[in-house]
Amino acid sequence: MTITAPPTSPPSPVDPPLLKATGEPLRERAFKWMLWFCMAVGLITLVVLITYVLIKGWGRLDSRLIQNMPSSVLPETAGAQSAITGTLWLMTFTAIWSLPTGILAAIYLEEYADPNRWYNRAIEINVLNLAAVPSIVFGILGLAFISRGLGFGPTVLTGSITLALLVLPIVVIASREAIRAVPQSIRAGSLALGATHWQTIYRQVLPAAIPGIATGAILALSRAIGEAAPLLMLGVSFVRFNPDGLMSTFTALPVQIYNWTTEARPEYTDLAAAASVVLLVLLLAMNSVAIYIRNKTQRRW
Repeated sequence: MTITAPPTSPPSPVDPPLLKATGEPLRERAFKWMLWFCMAVGLITLVVLITYVLIKGWGRLDSRLIQNMPSSVLPETAGAQSAITGTLWLMTFTAIWSLPTGILAAIYLEEYADPNRWYNRAIEINVLNLAAVPSIVFGILGLAFISRGLGFGPTVLTGSITLALLVLPIVVIASREAIRAVPQSIRAGSLALGATHWQTIYRQVLPAAIPGIATGAILALSRAIGEAAPLLMLGVSFVRFNPDGLMSTFTALPVQIYNWTTEARPEYTDLAAAASVVLLVLLLAMNSVAIYIRNKTQRRW
């Protein structure tokens, strides 16, 4: 009679609760708490600033602010109608100059450019470097080469071209990242079915990259809408009437806010706070459009 030994069970893995009980290393927990602290400081500062601006400008958030022109004599009836109109004009033409140029440059660098060519590498390096250049430098260049060199003066055309050059690197970088995120299998499938390279880009790659391109475009315009230094350098700080064309002088909300903060009377501080709220509303509206476009066109691969 043979006696068989019971089968031996393999050694069980380490119990998950035992691993969980050991906890994270002290350095990881300290780093995580440091990240949470930094985020809390930024959020609290932002909330405090927005609350202060709302409280300060609440008394002037009325129809006078939108309908009336600026005035250096009567702050009770002064408004920002010309600055709001000028900002809308400025952002419209900034988008017209920067978005098509930036998207086409991104398509070339990502789909056509040979990375081994020296001039393509030079373009990439310059785009990355220009993204970190301070805005005042673009204001100086706009004053020297566009306003005075080409003789355009402190006009809507000069301001929009200057701001377009300022945000162009952001559009290029964001568009390149969005195009690069499209899977290569999409391109290979389109080319295998007989489509040309441009047809693949136009009908497959670009539609799939729209969420990232739209997000980058709105981020770029969000930076441009709050820039005052380049416009002050161009000399548009004290113009107080509506623009009626590309060659007309103008003002914008950041410049008007700056002008009001330099006034001695306290009523102008309230006006500056109210105009800041209007600028913030325009910024949030632009971001809302970007979020809507991204959610409607987003695909998961």
